[in-house]
Amino acid sequence: MTSHDDSGLLPEVIVYQGEFVDDDESQPDAGPAPTAAPRRTARRIAHAAATAARFTAARTLPGLRNAWALAVHWAALRYMTGDEIRRHIVKKQFDHFTERRDDAVTARNTTLKQMSKLVDKAAEDGLSGPEKNRLRDLGTEADRRRNGLAVLNAMPFAPSQPTAEQISRWRGTRGAVRFTLVVVPALGALVTVTITAPASALITGPALLGGGWWLSRHPIPLTARPVPAELLIPELDAPADYQLDEPRSTTDGRDAPTEQHPADGAEAAADEQVPGSLADARTGEQAAVVLAGAVRAEGRDLAEVAKADQEPWGWSFYLRFSTGSPDELNKDDIYKALITRLRLRRNGLLIEGDPEAGDSAFVRALLRDPFAPDVVGPLPYRPPLSMSIVEEADFGVAMDGTPLVFSLAGLMLLMVADSGGGKSGVMLALAEAVTACRDAVAFNLDPVGTGVGALDEAITMSACMDDELIQDVLDFLLALCSARARQRARYGWGNKWRVSEEHPAIVVFVDEWPQLSDEAKAKLVRALLLGRKEAVWFEAGSQFGTRDYLGQAIGPKLSARLLGACRRVDVTELLGGGAIAEGYRADLLQAATHTQVNDAGQIYAQGLPGMPNRPIRYQVREVSETQAAQLAAERAVAGLPDLTHTLTEAGLWQQYQDLLTRCRADSTPPPAPPAILLTLRETFRAEQDPDALTVAQLAEHLIADDADRWSRWDDRADRLAMIGRYLRKALTDAGMELSSTRLRHLPGEPTGYLLDDVKAALQAFS
Repeated sequence: MTSHDDSGLLPEVIVYQGEFVDDDESQPDAGPAPTAAPRRTARRIAHAAATAARFTAARTLPGLRNAWALAVHWAALRYMTGDEIRRHIVKKQFDHFTERRDDAVTARNTTLKQMSKLVDKAAEDGLSGPEKNRLRDLGTEADRRRNGLAVLNAMPFAPSQPTAEQISRWRGTRGAVRFTLVVVPALGALVTVTITAPASALITGPALLGGGWWLSRHPIPLTARPVPAELLIPELDAPADYQLDEPRSTTDGRDAPTEQHPADGAEAAADEQVPGSLADARTGEQAAVVLAGAVRAEGRDLAEVAKADQEPWGWSFYLRFSTGSPDELNKDDIYKALITRLRLRRNGLLIEGDPEAGDSAFVRALLRDPFAPDVVGPLPYRPPLSMSIVEEADFGVAMDGTPLVFSLAGLMLLMVADSGGGKSGVMLALAEAVTACRDAVAFNLDPVGTGVGALDEAITMSACMDDELIQDVLDFLLALCSARARQRARYGWGNKWRVSEEHPAIVVFVDEWPQLSDEAKAKLVRALLLGRKEAVWFEAGSQFGTRDYLGQAIGPKLSARLLGACRRVDVTELLGGGAIAEGYRADLLQAATHTQVNDAGQIYAQGLPGMPNRPIRYQVREVSETQAAQLAAERAVAGLPDLTHTLTEAGLWQQYQDLLTRCRADSTPPPAPPAILLTLRETFRAEQDPDALTVAQLAEHLIADDADRWSRWDDRADRLAMIGRYLRKALTDAGMELSSTRLRHLPGEPTGYLLDDVKAALQAFS
């Protein structure tokens, strides 16, 4: 065997040194390293990627954390204050409370409907024995349900206020439900889609990064929201002695102690002093904060509450807006929402745009009656013949304390108000001032009533409830207007009559304008057009202000318009389409009832001389019947202004005397129609004057008019028969020949009364 020693042929040092050569160092003897350039490129790419990742994370992770905190904030209901949760809990009790009453009303109405069907059948066909028993049982059940409903209505709502632990449990339970049913499934769906379809990450990834980037630049503050308007009803308010201690929380929603700086403490103390409603505000600053919060919560771009003053009746404010119009606050939805947020009475918010600044408005919030007796003051005493018609007279007060002072000279006035709105009272107040004048007399016209007849002895001429006489008086006044126009030209008095004691003005009070005949309406409108220059002035009253009631579209053309409680269409018809937005809210005034004065005598006004045309409420002082009678007697004794000279010059003295004789003869009122006949006529009018009404239809109105008298037979099977029998007896006792008749054109031929018969019976008393 031959052995070889090759050690001498191998380079010993070079082999071992090659193991420790650094690739980054140039080795001229070893030649170029084939893997150096790709490694450097990979390292640079990794460095750039790490830099981009750090840059992206720095600008998106805060936003993603904010998004997660927002999701937790929503899921855990941390945006709800403890008071809102308390109101949710109490509202559930209130809903149950109202449902009980609603169920009781439904049950009562169902029973009454079943009784009504049996009663109608009894009136038409009679009842069998079982049906009579059924009717008796239904009567007993109706009484029981009526009594039960009365008890429920008398029960006050007395909720059980939740404790802090119950509120915390309510929040935790609903938060767990939200987290389990919304947040967890949403995250699970996102992960599942990403795993099963990795390509979807090309969409979700940029979307998440974009959302995180935006939220990093625009973080959403995690604060508690204001209590929603629907939870601000008075029934849900906490009692005065109720205390709710809420835990403080950080902006990310985790309960933790926070460092509090002195400035933060001052702001927190100020927040704690912000009241929940205007009724709780003690300073102008607090009231301004409450109002500003309510206005902004309704989406209005409020710039500032420039002024807040406490008034005897509440608060008055001056607001400026950045955009939009202050008139928007009078829109129905916004107006009602502000009423709820500010806890005011239904018509307790008055909004008046500033005519000098389109971006500003006066706002008045009523917490109490602005027209208390001590504010309005007593009726001023005006001695007989003590003033001139051209002088100003004090009639009342505005809600801001400004006196309602104006002259009636040259005034053509229309007062519109619903029944109970105080129309007759305002007319009487104006007439009281006229009858104190030495150079003016008062005429009184009313087609269906006595007008300003409470001042009868101080009224120069009165024509009431006689259309022919009213037309003759209007003809006389038209003739006087023509005669005075000729006299003015002859005397050289210019374009208007010179009022004096020898040539007095005539102020005509016309009540219930719509009830005038068409001929009388036409003559009245002509007199309104001609009388101003001739010192024949009209003060008219009507329940409605639209053309279809007045006969012509004359209302907006009159120099002065007063509006009490009336319809919205009356406001816009008389004051223009934008009147509601400007703040003329006569549609919110409440007419008086038999037992409540409400807003009777309160008016909005335009065109009164010397008074600004502002949408502000005025209260006209009431002239009681006793005061009117005393003043009228005193003025009659002192003597009324004499028309002899002026009418003699006009050649109308004898015509005036003839009219005066007729009016005085007519002043003895005819016997009044019996109340039962008037009730029947009003029933036909309420049903739009059909040719006939059945006893069943009449019964509803009779009961509404006098329940004690006509509902005595509600529990009897022959209820309608008894009502029909006693109705005939009531008519007979009143000495009237008004008989019922069988209405054969109706199914079942029920008994009833004819409209023509009722009208004929009334005609006998006219």
